[in-house]
Amino acid sequence: MKKGINFIDCLDIDLALSILMRLDNPADLVRASVVSQSWHHFVIANRLSKQLCLRMFPQIADLDQIVGPNNGKTSVNVESINPMEWEILERDHKVYASLVRALTESKDNPKDCIACVIGASSTDREPEESVVNTLFPIDRYMWGGSYWSSKGQSNPDAPETLTYKLSADVCAVTEIDIRPFEVYWEPGSPVYSAKSVRFRMGHLKSPRKNESDFWHFPLQQPANDKFLWSYTSPEFPMTQENHLQQFKLPEPVLCIGGCLQIELLGRAQREEIDGLFYICVCYVRVLGRPLSPAFVLQKSGELQLKYNPESFSFILKSSSHEEMGTVEPEEEAPWEHVCQLENLLQIQNIPDHPFVWNDDED
Repeated sequence: MKKGINFIDCLDIDLALSILMRLDNPADLVRASVVSQSWHHFVIANRLSKQLCLRMFPQIADLDQIVGPNNGKTSVNVESINPMEWEILERDHKVYASLVRALTESKDNPKDCIACVIGASSTDREPEESVVNTLFPIDRYMWGGSYWSSKGQSNPDAPETLTYKLSADVCAVTEIDIRPFEVYWEPGSPVYSAKSVRFRMGHLKSPRKNESDFWHFPLQQPANDKFLWSYTSPEFPMTQENHLQQFKLPEPVLCIGGCLQIELLGRAQREEIDGLFYICVCYVRVLGRPLSPAFVLQKSGELQLKYNPESFSFILKSSSHEEMGTVEPEEEAPWEHVCQLENLLQIQNIPDHPFVWNDDED
């Protein structure tokens, strides 16, 4: 460095690329791109920000997002790039560098990202034990318990799934929290938890589908063949305890398409009356950060990510304490009753899911 030797200019292109590819911190890559003009050109021409993004968050490989002149090449000679190609490469660099930054900072002040329910693999009694109940941090509501219950199974290993639509088509998800339901009216107040959980994220197979199409899914059995899952998490053990259990993902996951499925694996509790195994969930929370409007998923034939730089600073702003949803359930209860009523009335518009009021609920 004292002699002012620039190893980018002295080394073979592939060797210099191999060295800079060892950077695993997005901030270091950005710093490298401003060391000098030659470093700036080298980082951009060889799409190092995209390669880092793919290495850290392989889910973006699902996108046909930006097709540039470097596709399929391991290294690029800067002198061989024409002005039009350079403009595309500079744009790509900004997009991927911004996306990596948004994902790495999504761990700070996450908020609940669930927008609505898509469905459950089975439900014991509709609508009393509907999966809609899992949207609210309360375990009792009006006529009794507020929870979702699966159908009973004689096989304790029979799985179940709960599927949700997130609040944006592009979300960074860092943690999923689940509270099993304690059946307080049964002797011993048993907790009907799963033995373990696993999470999948992805999108509808048809890229032209939009949010309104989710209401065409039957709440009881959404067809898995309508989804493409770009991410599957490790399996997490679940304890048979009545509290909000936190399942933190190893790294933030880019959910492209806004669909999240919870796989409930194994059944821990048998019901004494019928001898069958059930899973009951009281509340589900998905923590992360919506990346819209800075990153918008376009669904015209292919999945493409559109970057809006003017909105980027907006998604990086720290959320307030209230956004975290940390208010005690008892304080939220009156408002949640109104929200739950709205969701129950929405169910009434779905075929085969009429809501019937009991006499004591006037």
